Amino acid sequence: MSEAINNLNAAMQKAIAGRPAVGGFPYLAETLRKAGVIKNEWELPSCQSLYITTLGPVMMPGQYLTTNPADIPTFDERALIHALREDQAGKTTFPEFLSAVWKAGIVRYSVDFSAREVSYYGCNGESYIEAYPEVRIC
Repeated sequence: MSEAINNLNAAMQKAIAGRPAVGGFPYLAETLRKAGVIKNEWELPSCQSLYITTLGPVMMPGQYLTTNPADIPTFDERALIHALREDQAGKTTFPEFLSAVWKAGIVRYSVDFSAREVSYYGCNGESYIEAYPEVRIC
């Protein structure tokens, strides 16, 4: 494995070990940022993830949300925000979160670790951007 993959895997393990149940994403994001992750792009429904890091880009395959042809749900900002708030409150697992944002019409999302923002995109150019808070990692 490359140094980039080893570094990313170590950061993810550290983040998972210390991540609080409520408000866990900012902790995860800060752990990854401190490990040199600059940007993270997710494609739905394949759940493939691209990490742009200071050590090089890394692609992580994911578990498909569907394995059959599927109509893409209509972009629904209210449903997306509901999915975000449920996740932020610790009420969903990550796979449940991915399923909920897919059902809200999200086909891609991008995390900018420097700006502390996540941008969510529908297939017809729709978008929703949300900032997340800075946290301190001990």
